[in-house]
Amino acid sequence: MRLLALRGAITCEVDTAAEIEARTQQLVRAMLEHNAIDHDDLVSIIFTATDDLHSQFPATGARALGLGDVPLICARELDIGHGMARCIRVLMHFYGPQARNELHHVYLEGARTLRDDLPE
Repeated sequence: MRLLALRGAITCEVDTAAEIEARTQQLVRAMLEHNAIDHDDLVSIIFTATDDLHSQFPATGARALGLGDVPLICARELDIGHGMARCIRVLMHFYGPQARNELHHVYLEGARTLRDDLPE
């Protein structure tokens, strides 16, 4: 087992607490499922959100999935003029047997365009 870092991102249609929680949960579930990550293997999760998302902390959605005992932190994404709007990004640290090139980074909704080098 080795310490690994997994990336993901998703966009929201609107800035509401319900939308942020639902999209965060969709992304975190997909990251866990696509990489066969067990709850006990999680080390920490860092969430960032763009300045146009301010109705809810993305970590709230993760806590609702039962991840309240995992260290979670939220931060602001850099406010770059040509950056993607209403975007939540995730950096998940976990222990796993995978090699780095076997990880399945997950980009959903509008965030798919952020990484054209990844397979669907």
